[in-house]
Amino acid sequence: MFYIYAISSIDRNYIYVGMTKNINERFKRHNRGWEKTTRAYAPFKLILIEEVGLSRPKARKRELYWKSGMGKEKLRHIRDNL
Repeated sequence: MFYIYAISSIDRNYIYVGMTKNINERFKRHNRGWEKTTRAYAPFKLILIEEVGLSRPKARKRELYWKSGMGKEKLRHIRDNL
């Protein structure tokens, strides 16, 4: 099962979108600073988890949507209303 997730930095204005099969482990890796792309923005809170299914191409397409301008705008709205 693939998941699309979005995390938001608690201290800075930064949202990261990714794809994984193990959301709990991936979230821990981001918060521990083990991921180079997000290390400078830790700690994080989870703002979106979307179960996509077993198809990696379908998951990748959905991930690209959330990384787009319209997707990021929706994520900012979600983050700001938590």
